[in-house]
Amino acid sequence: MGRRRDVRDNDGVPPAAAAAGPTYYRLAPHVAARLLGLSIVALAVVVFVVTAVVFGTGAGYGWIFLPLLVGAALVLTFGWWLRSKAYVVRCASQGYRVRFVRGAGVHEARWAQVQEAATSSPHGTPILVLRLKDGRTTSIPVGILAVDREQFVREMQRHLSSGIRPLSR
Repeated sequence: MGRRRDVRDNDGVPPAAAAAGPTYYRLAPHVAARLLGLSIVALAVVVFVVTAVVFGTGAGYGWIFLPLLVGAALVLTFGWWLRSKAYVVRCASQGYRVRFVRGAGVHEARWAQVQEAATSSPHGTPILVLRLKDGRTTSIPVGILAVDREQFVREMQRHLSSGIRPLSR
């Protein structure tokens, strides 16, 4: 039996870290509820417009139910997706990706590109700022995440401290 070596793939990621899988930080329930509420309002507007067209043209009243049923199915599907699939931050062994945040700056980067993580509260909104080595930043408003603010910051710092770098040659 030979000695076990530290085997890494082409990206410099140890197999154990790659097998752990990514961590997803989902939308906070109040943010998901707002988005779902907007979709319900949009459905109501569509049904109102279709109703006005049906009454204006004298078409059969059955045409009102088509957008109502299709829209209700879409709203339910959107609600399921928000609750179970949508995420704001995805952290993997190679790096991170941010979605749903306008003005986040850099939406995707490798951990090796991140210089530091810092917290800030502009206008009373707590954010985590990831500063990249090239001077760009990623700003993540922690209030929209379905995780405790302190826990999220600790977990991000843990990702950074265990940031996997390629083997030196």
